[in-house]
Amino acid sequence: MKDDNYNSLDLNLIKEQMDRFGHSIISMNASDYLPSFAYTVGLLESKNHPEIICFGLAPELLKDILNDVVQLIKFSGALKLDHDYGNIFKNSRASFLKVDQRNITDYFKVAELVYKSDDIQAIQLIWTDTQNLFPWEVGFNQKFKFKQPLLDRNESFKFREERNLGVFTTPNWLENRSPILRVIHDEDGDWQFLTREIDFDNGKMVSLGQMVRSDHSLNEVFHLEYGESAERAHPGGEWKITRITEE
Repeated sequence: MKDDNYNSLDLNLIKEQMDRFGHSIISMNASDYLPSFAYTVGLLESKNHPEIICFGLAPELLKDILNDVVQLIKFSGALKLDHDYGNIFKNSRASFLKVDQRNITDYFKVAELVYKSDDIQAIQLIWTDTQNLFPWEVGFNQKFKFKQPLLDRNESFKFREERNLGVFTTPNWLENRSPILRVIHDEDGDWQFLTREIDFDNGKMVSLGQMVRSDHSLNEVFHLEYGESAERAHPGGEWKITRITEE
């Protein structure tokens, strides 16, 4: 997530909560594009247990659930991975997955600031759909698919859309593989991946998966909101993010 989402957070207060309760909970509201999520900070120190993250539910509910899970750890010990839990949600199952290390920085920015390290172990709490099915089970309701990205996988393709989504690019990329230096996420949800030489009149459509396979660093801007643009001076350079209306 973008750093400006964290500017208003009081790290001293978070550390005070960690000292008092053994953990603090960081919560992020959903946007028009990205899901809500919340995660713990402090379990690594207080309980030698991975931090816990959960997506896609109301922020206050996420906080309550994570606090309940911390109590479960306190009385029952470390949580098991890939195990069905029936005592977290009232009428449905829950499970936990290990967060791939390559997904840590995308979501655990505050934990990195507190621990002054990106070497953070974490697990993800997964909930089921209205039929009590997990995302990896046959019949799972696909309307919930992007409510909780599965952080144990997909590190090579972080965008929330399907890989076969059509996106716009320039003839210079398609024919010459000129580097992508600007990415636009339109207000209507369309993506544009542009080279230095922009030719809007002859734009080409390719799949999002094809675009990311050609340059994995494009994953760095998967979080662009509707109406945002990211630009860099060269491949591997730092992205500068702006609102399209500000350009």
